[in-house]
Amino acid sequence: MSGTRGAAIAIGSLALLCTSVLCAPAGQADGGGRGSGKSGHASAHAARTDGRGAHGTGGIGNGILCTGPSESAYDPPLTLRPRNTRVHTVARYACTVAPGRTLPATGTLDGVSPEASCLSVATPRITETVRYADGTRSVIGYRNGTSVRVAGVLTVRLTGEVTSGRGAGSRAERDVQALPGQPPTQCLSEGLRGSTGGAQLEIRP
Repeated sequence: MSGTRGAAIAIGSLALLCTSVLCAPAGQADGGGRGSGKSGHASAHAARTDGRGAHGTGGIGNGILCTGPSESAYDPPLTLRPRNTRVHTVARYACTVAPGRTLPATGTLDGVSPEASCLSVATPRITETVRYADGTRSVIGYRNGTSVRVAGVLTVRLTGEVTSGRGAGSRAERDVQALPGQPPTQCLSEGLRGSTGGAQLEIRP
């Protein structure tokens, strides 16, 4: 009984630690572009070229919020024996990048947990690349994670920083609620191959 319960918790934690979530493109700055005369056009041009405009790679205004489903896979599958495990996650986001403006985006997470099993999971080092529908992207490096289990659902928070692309230098937090894709008893046989859940990604200036 204790082994099965521990398996369920650990599975959820790796799933969530690697499950899904992402960042979205920054809102389009008007940079005074609506003003009259050359000064208005010059201001708008500056906003587009210095990384603060809609297609820039720097500032993100008030931040970005992305939510959507995510699915994770483990290689090799999780069993009772700790071992180096690769984690691959794909998330499908709807990202609010500015008031009234939402863009679809895809988040891809890849990383390694050095000693992962159904009973214990070492915090993995995960990198997420979020590709927005407008052609921009954000690369996020997650280096810390916490998990809490409530009513059978494991909630995991990953924290890190946007290392390049839209929102570079901004903080990133990713929360996931997930359950293993197979019964915990799979830990006693071929192992747990993956998990699914809902993710929320927030990029803060």
